[in-house]
Amino acid sequence: MFPRIWLISLLVACYACEKKSKEVNCIGTPKNIPCTKEYMPVCGCDKNTYPNDCVAEASGINSWTKGSCAEN
Repeated sequence: MFPRIWLISLLVACYACEKKSKEVNCIGTPKNIPCTKEYMPVCGCDKNTYPNDCVAEASGINSWTKGSCAEN
C-alpha cells in the first residue's frame, strides 16, 4: 500500500512541476544562430513582437504565435 501512495504522490508532484516550469520558462538562454531579415512577425510568450521566429528563438524565447502582439 505504501509504495502505491508514494508513486502516486511522486507522479502528481512531477506533473505539477512540469506545468509550472512551462509557464516560468518562457525565456531561456539566448542562442547565437544566424537569422534571415525577412519580416514574418511573431508574438513571443513575453508579449514582445519579433521580426520572425528565428529572431525570437535567438533571443531565447521558447514559444510564440504567428503575427505581431498587437494583432493577438
